[in-house]
Amino acid sequence: MRETTVGIGAGAENVTGEAGTTDMVLNIGPQHPATHGVLRLRLLLDGERIVTAEPVIGYMHRGAEKLFEARDYRQIIMLANRHDWLSAFSNELGVVLGVERMLGMEVPERAVWLRTLLAELNRVLNHLMFLGSYPLELGGITPIFHAFNGREELQHVLEEASGGRMHYMFNRVGGLKEDVPAGWLGRVRAAMTAVRAQLPAIEDLVLGSEIFRARTAGVGVLTRAQAEAYGVSGPIARASGLDFDLRRDEPYLAYGSEELRQVLTVVTREEGDCLARFECLLEQTVNSLDLADACLDKLATLPPGPVNQRLPKVLKAPEGSTYTWTENPLGINGYYLVSRGDKTPWRLKLRSASFNNVQALTELLPGTLVADMVAILGSMFFVVGDIDK
Repeated sequence: MRETTVGIGAGAENVTGEAGTTDMVLNIGPQHPATHGVLRLRLLLDGERIVTAEPVIGYMHRGAEKLFEARDYRQIIMLANRHDWLSAFSNELGVVLGVERMLGMEVPERAVWLRTLLAELNRVLNHLMFLGSYPLELGGITPIFHAFNGREELQHVLEEASGGRMHYMFNRVGGLKEDVPAGWLGRVRAAMTAVRAQLPAIEDLVLGSEIFRARTAGVGVLTRAQAEAYGVSGPIARASGLDFDLRRDEPYLAYGSEELRQVLTVVTREEGDCLARFECLLEQTVNSLDLADACLDKLATLPPGPVNQRLPKVLKAPEGSTYTWTENPLGINGYYLVSRGDKTPWRLKLRSASFNNVQALTELLPGTLVADMVAILGSMFFVVGDIDK
């Protein structure tokens, strides 16, 4: 047997062995359009069929967990919102919820509802990126223009409220940085109306395409058992029949309220293929807009009030530990916080959704064709910074 190693973006290696059948080692990445960042896939091929697949991570590792140990509880928010750059608000949220639990701190009601609203808007922003980029990876360019039109509408209102376009830094321990501007809630409704107007076009263009369905239906099937074994979560797990969503099953923020329980729908599929994952993402986007509408209705009835708590000049969490988890746009994020009574965490361990989700590629890719690799990879909806941290 002769083994040939070829690199795409990583360079070629030596040819070894004797004449005969040829197995090829193909490196996808680490700089490749389908990898959503600096990720490398090492594929062993038999002809055009994948025999084994090994995700190689760490190219974007910046040691965030170690940096947490040298930053105080106000500064770690800045570090925490960057690993999944499409879900910055949600990343901040998990950290401040953990610190507030350690402190036994109650957050003002207005801040709770504003956080819930902003978390759902951030979820829509995340999903729109993948709803547009996934068809692009399969050759369809038009949907991404519709997706980005909607993203821009939401980006404007989020930037108006927080001052940040990607890394909002709007959460604070005890609430939010400040209240939203006058008339902002009305502008959010207008932006959401514009997003809703874009979604039917995306659905028609993508799900109405015979080519897209041929590339995704029955391709990259992830079973429920595999999803559970690898700790896969979020829309990917729900597309495999894993009916689990922390917003419903272990509510936080305002998700346990009567107003939101009536609106929240956990979207699931049984097929577990690339098409099911896209359908779950699309339907979840619609439901997030409905949840944001319900939040706006509630906020309109709340009297003016504070959106944060007054904090001491030096904030110290009491000695102990806590684990907080949230339903981030890409899946479950976990935050294990250990304090020794200092102004900095002794340990803050991140459990990021993308890290678990991408591991399932070792199960999904073997046995498939190279041509299906991009379709499977794109449907896993991960952010490489969220893998590496």
